[in-house]
Amino acid sequence: MTPNSTAANKTPSIGERLDRLQWRPFHTRVSLALGIAWLLDSFEVNIIGNVLGLLKKLWAISSFESSLLVSVWLVGIMVGALFFGYLADRYGRRKLFLLTLTLYSAFTLASAAAPGYVWFLVFRFLTAIGVGAEYSAINSAISELIPARFRGRANATVMNFWPVGGIAAALITSFLINLLPPAIGWRLAFGFGAVIALFTLWARRALPESPRWLSKRGLDVQARGALAQIEGGERRFSGSDRAPDRAPGFLEQLTELVRRCPGRLALGCALDFSEASGYYGIFAFLPLVILPKLGIAEGRVPWFFIVGNVGAAAGGLLAAWALDRAGRKITVTGFYLLAAGAMLVMGAASQTGSVTGVTWAFIAANFCATGSWISAYPTFSEIFPTDLRSTGIGFSVAFGRIGAAAAPPLLVYLAGRWSPMAAFALLASFWLIGAAAMVPWCVKGPEARGLALEALEA
Repeated sequence: MTPNSTAANKTPSIGERLDRLQWRPFHTRVSLALGIAWLLDSFEVNIIGNVLGLLKKLWAISSFESSLLVSVWLVGIMVGALFFGYLADRYGRRKLFLLTLTLYSAFTLASAAAPGYVWFLVFRFLTAIGVGAEYSAINSAISELIPARFRGRANATVMNFWPVGGIAAALITSFLINLLPPAIGWRLAFGFGAVIALFTLWARRALPESPRWLSKRGLDVQARGALAQIEGGERRFSGSDRAPDRAPGFLEQLTELVRRCPGRLALGCALDFSEASGYYGIFAFLPLVILPKLGIAEGRVPWFFIVGNVGAAAGGLLAAWALDRAGRKITVTGFYLLAAGAMLVMGAASQTGSVTGVTWAFIAANFCATGSWISAYPTFSEIFPTDLRSTGIGFSVAFGRIGAAAAPPLLVYLAGRWSPMAAFALLASFWLIGAAAMVPWCVKGPEARGLALEALEA
């Protein structure tokens, strides 16, 4: 038998069969289900920015105490991403979806009923653990289920549900706090997020377990069964109760991740630290310092963020288009550099005291910032091996939240100690960290555009 005939008769692997598929309704349903989950995460993050000034007045808390509401949220995401990322690699992507949604819904409702600042702080932390778990599960699933030639734009499109969630949070919050007494309106806004989450339970029946993960964990029968259902156009999937015969412990998994993927892990940590510090920093800094200086009332703050999220959606769409056209390297590096420049432009606009100028600068800044992280997540999600992917994503996200949790109080301090421009300069430096981290990857790392995950592992 000749080598050519041997190659021709070779049975295609699970990954090859998944990558050979044309775009099907299955892929649309998966993207929609994961996108709705991402929208809910965004709703939770953005809603606090819309009511932060209001809560500050209602509870008579300081700017520093207000910024802690953002910081404790980010610490919770760090915990959820790290530990649930490991669990997604151990028990599968699909099981984690339902578990994280349960956590999210329960503690969002508890946040809406919080009697005061301290309890609200506790419930926001617990809600964030559930949301943090989504980061690993969503990005792993979309990378492993979507064919290689569509992977970049599909992942970025799912990520682009984030500004949609931001717009929804702003609209709902604005409606409720202006229509009802403020002390009631903000609570209903948080409760609305939990109601939406119930609909996602239905959407997630469209998600199978990742055949790639099943195969990697030695569950070949289940992997072939899930793949056959995908190829056959099934609309509903059930999970497998059988766990892998042996799964590494948490520390063993982290050790393996560092040993096998030190450079890739460093890139993921740097990109996430950069974007999370800059993105969450600006969304906390604006309502605490800049918008009050401009004389924008609490009831008008949600509209400011609605306009800004229009720019975010445009930036995300451009990133989704560019990832599979221009490639990951150019797209990620370019957006991070643009975001750094946009922070300085916004700082200069804030010095003028012009509401119009700051609004336009925020639209441009949100365009660049959102394009940055929407292009970064698909890039560092796909470079980890399948058996370590969720752990790698979770570790990167957890590391990034260290900077994101410290950024809000640090920015408030810099603005008070020196000037708001000093805070915007720090924001720009955060984005430059990500751009610098991409330089060695651009020189020596693989360009993942259209490349199979199995080829990237090599």
